Amino acid sequence: MGFTHVEFLPVSEHPFYGSWGYQPIGLYAPTARYGDPAGFARLVDAFHQADIGVLLDWVPGHFPTDIHGLGRFDGTALYEHADPRRGFHKDWNTLIYDYGRTEVKNYLVSNGLYWLDRFHIDGLRVDAVASMLYLDYSRSHGEWEPNIYGGRENLEAMAFLKETNEQVGGQFPNATTHAEESTSFPNVSRPTYAGGLGFHFKWNMGWMHDTLHFMQEDPINRKYHMHHMTFGMVYAYSENFVLPLSHDEVVYGKGSILGKMPGDWWQKFANLRAYYGFMWTHPGKKLLFMGGEFGQSAEWNHDQSLDWHLLDHGEHRGVLRLVRDLNTLYRGLPALHENDCDPHGFEWVDTSNVEQSVLAYLRKDREGRPALVVCNFTPNVHHGYRVGVPHGGFWEEVMNTDAEIYGGSNVGNMGGREAEEVHCNGRPFSLSLSLPPLSTIVLAPPRARPEACLLFTSDPADDPRCVGLGCQRRMKHKTKIKA
Repeated sequence: MGFTHVEFLPVSEHPFYGSWGYQPIGLYAPTARYGDPAGFARLVDAFHQADIGVLLDWVPGHFPTDIHGLGRFDGTALYEHADPRRGFHKDWNTLIYDYGRTEVKNYLVSNGLYWLDRFHIDGLRVDAVASMLYLDYSRSHGEWEPNIYGGRENLEAMAFLKETNEQVGGQFPNATTHAEESTSFPNVSRPTYAGGLGFHFKWNMGWMHDTLHFMQEDPINRKYHMHHMTFGMVYAYSENFVLPLSHDEVVYGKGSILGKMPGDWWQKFANLRAYYGFMWTHPGKKLLFMGGEFGQSAEWNHDQSLDWHLLDHGEHRGVLRLVRDLNTLYRGLPALHENDCDPHGFEWVDTSNVEQSVLAYLRKDREGRPALVVCNFTPNVHHGYRVGVPHGGFWEEVMNTDAEIYGGSNVGNMGGREAEEVHCNGRPFSLSLSLPPLSTIVLAPPRARPEACLLFTSDPADDPRCVGLGCQRRMKHKTKIKA
């Protein structure tokens, strides 16, 4: 399928299987549900042998109250904060670590390093960071105690997160850390020496909610909601973002990602394919929860396997092939990944056509070579649709989510279009395109698609252009995560 990483939900031992590991009780013990610790180590090694990195969900934010756990471990509030205003989560009925205690902080930091050291995990995704950062998280007036400066920030938790990231960076410089942080807390993915928390990446929850809100709208109403698809670029470079379609969006009655799409059966799949095309060409790393790669139709159920039998049906096989081809395109087209965290890598071409719900934008590699992306979020076909481009020549159609091999109607541009010297969208040249229904298409000059990307080095440090956050071992300058 071409994914560079897998990400496991928490594997630390947990008493309640329905918590999916997010209420761990034995942080140092891989759950015995699937085998012994040596078996888990062999699994990680097998992924590494296949050149696939392994990320692990890690939960230092809270722990359950089970009597055989850490709660009142010696008869006192030893691991948790004694004051329930700081030591108890009402949302989850769980306890909160006392991050101000040196012993507790060392216990947690050591645990994060333990997974990297003993099991060779390539990165940690820290769960529920927002609940750790704010003393008033999900609390009403009078239910929380301000910090020493009278603010709402949990200074001890901030210090713990910074120390964890510094220790990971110092002892395992090839590993990465990812924050699931759902607010606009500043500088989450900035170095600690620059005033940040020190994470390499932050989950972009706002992008996920906004774009899913848009996609759930009937196409006839989408012209009123186009801002949900463009707003993410307002803050896209404030952090190093991962674009997540996570487990939280396919549980508790929310249905599957496919199930969120409007229209009849064909339109649901067309919408899903167009959405994936938009996601893969949008700045940010990609995370897709299991089942999304073939269009799972039911919401996720932890008590049973995925609906693999759906691959007997052509439309689901089409989604699978599309995701594989998007991964291949993402690897092979530098414009889609080289400048992920640099504003020079993105340029809007047209956001004004809200009536027809069409978006057009450019992605650029480090040498400025472009790729054009055009999204049509209505079921209407547009022939002769003119889009401005920066230069003339032939532009090859390298992706069309409406292709017949993906289950689409096969409307397209016959392999590409020659740019004409017709001024459009503020640019000297333009392409006259056929826009398929409910689709994303990508066009690029042939010279923008080298046979082998020069940055596919065995060690990113060998390349003098490898700078900035995220250029780590196994990242290979681009990341798509299969959770």
